[in-house]
Amino acid sequence: MARRILMIEDDREMVTLGKLILEREGYEVLAASGGAEGLELLRQEDGDVDLLLLDIMMTGVDGWQVLTEVKADEELRHIPVIMLTARHYLEDEEKTATYADKFEHYVVKPFVVRDLLAKIAEVINRS
Repeated sequence: MARRILMIEDDREMVTLGKLILEREGYEVLAASGGAEGLELLRQEDGDVDLLLLDIMMTGVDGWQVLTEVKADEELRHIPVIMLTARHYLEDEEKTATYADKFEHYVVKPFVVRDLLAKIAEVINRS
């Protein structure tokens, strides 16, 4: 059975690219175009995903808010999270440090595909 990844990302091109890359690696990919939609989809799926790829900078409900809600929810908190951002870690160091214990990795876009895939495999195989 394919491992399931939920990608919450408001950039349609990034979602298309992400799905292409991940499905080629054998993952089942669900996608949501924003934080509120992602939380709703995650709850509809009863938290039955193996990994959450979560963009930080989204309009409306941003990635930090999604992360907070996921980790506060008894049914969802087990899901490992990889944060995706166009901002460099040092640009948002204080906020990143505040949430560091709630996510597995922080990946800056544009990313090297093999590096992202290695992080995904590491997290999924560990959980």
